[in-house]
Amino acid sequence: MLDPDGDTYLYLQISEIIRSRIVQGLSPGDPVASEADIQREFGVARTTARRAIRVLRDEGLVHTVHGEGTYVGAHAEAPRAPRKTPLYQCIAQDIAGHINAGKIQPRRPIPGETALVQRYDVARETIRRAMALLREQGWIYTVPQRGSYVSPPERWPSARPFDGEPPQARLPQEHRENPVETASVPPPHPTVQNGRHPEAS
Repeated sequence: MLDPDGDTYLYLQISEIIRSRIVQGLSPGDPVASEADIQREFGVARTTARRAIRVLRDEGLVHTVHGEGTYVGAHAEAPRAPRKTPLYQCIAQDIAGHINAGKIQPRRPIPGETALVQRYDVARETIRRAMALLREQGWIYTVPQRGSYVSPPERWPSARPFDGEPPQARLPQEHRENPVETASVPPPHPTVQNGRHPEAS
């Protein structure tokens, strides 16, 4: 329980709580609470959560893998089972699922980078990797100074966007509640896509 009126900073109180949890029952390689988890559990700002994690990282108790999470132990000494699917791929598959289901129509804009960062509660780089994957697979195309738009269906990959469980099932619960909403931006003329018409072969 935090003591907001005490003489110890909140981030130090939080780091001490997590430290106790690590000592009492976690093993090297086990995941620890993310910044978002800390925010929800303790009702603090993201900067406070980030400072609490940094204290533990500086002490060598945890290490952070960019785009995945924070784990017990120093990076070299904490063998870690890899994620079944990297987070950026889960996000790309989730968006592709909405496109495939018709929730975002061809040549309509998808939400911008900032909106997706807030929607999935991840780092900006994670969203950029997800968008790059969607472009590579043919789900979307980007118009300079305008944004990213859903490609015509004939450019979509022939295979399903994911195998096995649906991508939303791999995302944290808070990311499954609402579908990705389209942005209220008029579509561009579909002749610009890296200098090629998006329907060109």
